[in-house]
Amino acid sequence: MADPRNPVLYQINTRILLYELGAALGRAATLEDVPDSALDEIAADGFDWVWLLGVWQTGEAGRQVSLRMPELQPEYRELLPDFTADDVGGSPFAVREYVVHRDFGGPGALERFRRRLAERGAKLMLDFVPNHTALDHPWVREHPEFYVHGTDADLAREPQNYIRVDTRLGSRVLAHGRDPYFPGWTDTLQVNYRHAGFREAMLAVLDGIAAQCDGVRCDMAMLVLPDVIRRTWGDRARPADGSAPGDDPFWPVAIERVRRRRPYFVFLAEAYWDLEWALQQQGFDYTYDKRCYDRLRAQDGEAVRGHLLADLDYQRRSARFLENHDEPRAAAVFPPAVHHAAAIVAFLAPGLRFIHDGQRSGRRLRASNHLRRRAAEPIDHELASYYARLLTCLRRWEARNGDWRLLEPAPAWVGNRGWERFVTFSWSGAGRRLLVAVNYGPTQAQCYLTVPDEGLRRRRIVLCDLMNPITIYERDGDELAGSGLYLDLPAWGYHVFDVATLP
Repeated sequence: MADPRNPVLYQINTRILLYELGAALGRAATLEDVPDSALDEIAADGFDWVWLLGVWQTGEAGRQVSLRMPELQPEYRELLPDFTADDVGGSPFAVREYVVHRDFGGPGALERFRRRLAERGAKLMLDFVPNHTALDHPWVREHPEFYVHGTDADLAREPQNYIRVDTRLGSRVLAHGRDPYFPGWTDTLQVNYRHAGFREAMLAVLDGIAAQCDGVRCDMAMLVLPDVIRRTWGDRARPADGSAPGDDPFWPVAIERVRRRRPYFVFLAEAYWDLEWALQQQGFDYTYDKRCYDRLRAQDGEAVRGHLLADLDYQRRSARFLENHDEPRAAAVFPPAVHHAAAIVAFLAPGLRFIHDGQRSGRRLRASNHLRRRAAEPIDHELASYYARLLTCLRRWEARNGDWRLLEPAPAWVGNRGWERFVTFSWSGAGRRLLVAVNYGPTQAQCYLTVPDEGLRRRRIVLCDLMNPITIYERDGDELAGSGLYLDLPAWGYHVFDVATLP
């Protein structure tokens, strides 16, 4: 079944979820122990997708790297003051095998979890890590030709980027997974997309993943683009067995192959470096909108509005977020008023609305990807109430499936510049309409907003603010369609108006 045009996704760290459940139960917990009441709540909040981060089997080799890395120790102790070695599970992105982790209950537990979500109208998203594998992945021994190779000189010169491993062909120097701008991830090994045999093996892996879920979030998806591979590895990515290199894009083939059997399967790309459009063109349903996040965090209302001028098809395929497992917590970097305004823009714009576990309750400490638990934090009840109202808006039909239009504010008077910080747009459909206005700036500001006519003339218009329920205005429809709606909002102020017409 196809999604709504603008779905809502909820990201959950599987390790932490099950650790906290286990602490409450007094024993180790698996996916079987996630209570129906928790899934009922997710469905009632209007989430169309649940992304379970880190369900796959990891290995002891990755855990040992996470234990030994000196740069991680201060982070562990900052995030978890009572940290012990038992808390380290290793990175969930150092995947040993795409089989549900034995500690989480195995494939049967995941299958039943997915079925329980489906009974509530929600779908399951899982990870696909295309750029690298764990150090102890079976391919390392059986198929070393699947990896990027180095030399003894490379290892001596760049020990952070290469490692010597034992394979069935003997000792080999292999490259750690990395991107072109940073040292290697030392708990991983870099796979080689220029090797035809590897490509076929990875396509089979992806098909196996697709049988277990409804969509994948593809980690660092742009690293698989041929231009990025060449920039990162150059001749190092030539197949070590002497076969002809394959430079054709991987994603169009992979996505098309999965969709032959599963037409509604969804691909979400973690994407940076302004490569989002390129990945959308290769078949991705959604790509991270880091640019929007950066502009919201910079508190630049004019830049945010300019960002929303992009092609509507691009916008509908953008994943909007204020935090995720890689970014700092929104409550820690957005002051409360800015947080509220930013969430209105991010989650009521078109596209995939991407909300992270703990975001709604005001968590301020980012959970480490390498640890199985997080510190206890108090609930911010005011923020939780705010998000409850916002999710109610996101459940409305017009916000999920309707037509979106960016509206242009105008100066309230000659010389007035406050209008430049307003971000304003509308949703309409099924006989309903939302009007959204945000003063995304640090001072009070005014503007006139011309509202699309659409049957407003010769009627009285009632504007009920869904985010501030006591705020109701009545206006003349001819005035709104003509000179426009006058808005005067405090710093970071906003309205989400339900627009109703009366004779």
